[in-house]
Amino acid sequence: MMSGPLTPFADAYALELRRRGYTPLTSVNQLRGVARLSRWLEANGLSVAELSGGRVEAFLAWQRAGGGHRSQVSRPGLLCLLAVLRDLGVLKPERLLPAGSPRDLLLESFERYLLGERALAEGTVVGYAMHARWFLDGLADEDALACLSAGEVIGAVIRKADSGVSVAAAQYFVSGLRAFLRFCFLEGEVGTDLSPAALLVRGRRRSSLPKAISRADATALLAACDRRSLIGRRDYAVIITLLRLGLRRGELARLTLDDIDWRAGELVVRGKSREDRLPLPADVGAAIAGYLRRGRPASDRREVFLHARAPYAPIASGTVASTVRRACRRAGIPEVGSHRLRHTAACEMVAAGVPIVRIGQVLRHQSLQTTAIYARVDIAQLRELAAPWPTTDAGGAGR
Repeated sequence: MMSGPLTPFADAYALELRRRGYTPLTSVNQLRGVARLSRWLEANGLSVAELSGGRVEAFLAWQRAGGGHRSQVSRPGLLCLLAVLRDLGVLKPERLLPAGSPRDLLLESFERYLLGERALAEGTVVGYAMHARWFLDGLADEDALACLSAGEVIGAVIRKADSGVSVAAAQYFVSGLRAFLRFCFLEGEVGTDLSPAALLVRGRRRSSLPKAISRADATALLAACDRRSLIGRRDYAVIITLLRLGLRRGELARLTLDDIDWRAGELVVRGKSREDRLPLPADVGAAIAGYLRRGRPASDRREVFLHARAPYAPIASGTVASTVRRACRRAGIPEVGSHRLRHTAACEMVAAGVPIVRIGQVLRHQSLQTTAIYARVDIAQLRELAAPWPTTDAGGAGR
């Protein structure tokens, strides 16, 4: 039984739960949580119009502290309620709180610039913004940016390089700092483009061969997916796609039904600010088709891979990585990340004699220098390039 200010909206909420794929039993549990929220609002003298994300968090905190019923309340279920109330016009869209300082506003603008103007991947944007914040925190005060000098930029690079980070991390910092300084010049925050002052960090990196898993481990990884179950069909389709096409985990998570051209046997991959068409191998197509027919929940979402439990939202890139790790544990092999399967696909192509240029096209590298590292895994060809070991002739003279 429901009482309180949320009672008139119970039917609309239940309908939305069914639309999102919740089972009848789960829907009942979600409604019970909303009923407790409704009684909490009534006890605190709050109306529906005063409900917000912050109120939901306050209710959950009260619940965790032992208030009301002992059973847990689902946060996703309550956020679904907020979406229903907004669609009905009962709640207005929540405005984001303004940034706490001009520095925060500048960093937010920098992130928008990287996403919109530079079309960088979200992970790169987060990293660049983190480096920019570290740089700003090292300045004397809030107004120090206006009178920034090349010496201060060089000093920041030296401090980062001397802080014990690896050469790669220091070089990544320089890339982020250069992007930030160029942005500040474009925005008029500094009078001169100081990005050239962020000098490149030189050093010796550890050079190792690209790591791939063996064919036996790849076979065990696929066999560890129980294709008799719904989630097993999804996991199998995810892993075989990674193994055969070498997709990045974010590319696979973003894959949509519209990206698959079944008649032409092609797949559109949307990667780092580019789109590429790849041939769809028969085994990958069969795995995806099997998942779509007998494993994918009924949903109006266009993303191919969805969560196995309601609400049936698209999987995140982190889910792709955890899927590979879980399969490793089931197969009894050392755990690897999803990117290791990308290395595996590249190494398999090298072993099959595929030209480096073609491998770069499949992996969608922007530079052949990135692809060239895989040439080192062909030990047989490297032996042919090696100079003969110096020997001595019968007279003892070296040759």
